[in-house]
Amino acid sequence: MGASYAAKLQDAPDTDVRVIATGARAEGLRREGVTVNGKRHDFTIVAPDDTVEPADLLIVAVKHMALPEALPQVSRHISDHTVIVSLLNGITSEAQIAEAYPQSHPLLSITFGIDAVRHGHEVSYSSLGKMAFGEAVNEPPYSEQAQWLARLFDAAGLAYEIPTDMVRQLWWKFLVNTGVNQITGVLEAPYRIVQDPASPARDVMIAAQREVVAVARAQGVDLDESDIDSWLDVLDGLGPTQYTSMAQDTLAHRRCETDIFGGMVHRLGEEAGIPTPVNASLWGLLKAKELL
Repeated sequence: MGASYAAKLQDAPDTDVRVIATGARAEGLRREGVTVNGKRHDFTIVAPDDTVEPADLLIVAVKHMALPEALPQVSRHISDHTVIVSLLNGITSEAQIAEAYPQSHPLLSITFGIDAVRHGHEVSYSSLGKMAFGEAVNEPPYSEQAQWLARLFDAAGLAYEIPTDMVRQLWWKFLVNTGVNQITGVLEAPYRIVQDPASPARDVMIAAQREVVAVARAQGVDLDESDIDSWLDVLDGLGPTQYTSMAQDTLAHRRCETDIFGGMVHRLGEEAGIPTPVNASLWGLLKAKELL
């Protein structure tokens, strides 16, 4: 996902995209670049301790497990004026970034409708989807940071929206990923396994998402059944042979992010006295897969 956005931004006028990387990853990026939908992109590669001008925009696009390691690496690349956007899954990364850099002001953000798949240094997608971003509550005129990012996305041809209630949008994406990522991760299957209305996997996905609705409402977030319906509308437009990020991880025998999905739902459910058997089961199965 990070490569897909970086490629679009690099193609925009008057933009300079740089990637913070070290070691073998930095060497590989310099040598091979990144190919996105068949086009090679060579980004400027910088080390965490390089002396550079602070970035206007920092996109954090690592896996959730890597965030504690990544946060110290960006300290020399941001200032009080840097707009920070997290592409991480879950509902906690913006708070973690703000805790590490109290002077910063990360926008809340989600992406949806993107079906990017990575193979080494090659990324492909049939749908780039859209990003929603902004403050917790957004009313025109929007914050300076949100307006600036909107202008940049307009120049890059990136679709976006600025919802009134961004916290609700964050939880909506959490609902989406908790269902579709975990079931496709367990089955190591592409989107088509949950696109068929008659598929038992689709039923499990929706059951997991209904548990998120219950937990969200206990947290004061008014998700409901219509949010699952709106996800199903998005799901219909995704490439049936494409894979979620979690399915890509389990296929490659990598650690996956189930702790921030099923694990988080199960923990919040226990705190609120809400049963979450589907997410507890998916979480357990995915943790067991990591031992194989």
